[in-house]
Amino acid sequence: MVAKTDQDQEDTGVERISDAEHAVMESLWARSPQTAAEVCETVCKDRGWSMPTVKTLLSRLVQKGALATQPDGRRFLYSPLIARAAYVGGESRRLVDRLFGGRAAPLFAHLAQAEALSEDDIAEIESILRELKK
Repeated sequence: MVAKTDQDQEDTGVERISDAEHAVMESLWARSPQTAAEVCETVCKDRGWSMPTVKTLLSRLVQKGALATQPDGRRFLYSPLIARAAYVGGESRRLVDRLFGGRAAPLFAHLAQAEALSEDDIAEIESILRELKK
């Protein structure tokens, strides 16, 4: 068994979430609690998944401490234990740390050079920076 490192955990203490697990979390962040069938209604068609796939992902997320379960008759209701904002914050920090040496400015420079920022994006960033300077 491989020991987990601090890099494998979110700021919330939850083990890292895969892309597939993230799709399930997005469904539950949008509306919760939900049953496995309801989650499947949201994600299965677009991803080509089946109910067993969703149940596997839900089980993994429960084991990782990202979801809570509540019995509801013969089924379970699933609810997030971590806020989307906390997850996004941890992933953003990890990206900046890993790819840009912990500095956000090179990230923005890269996006600008790659022409990945629209005029609206630039205006929004400028607005955020003005607010931060206050």
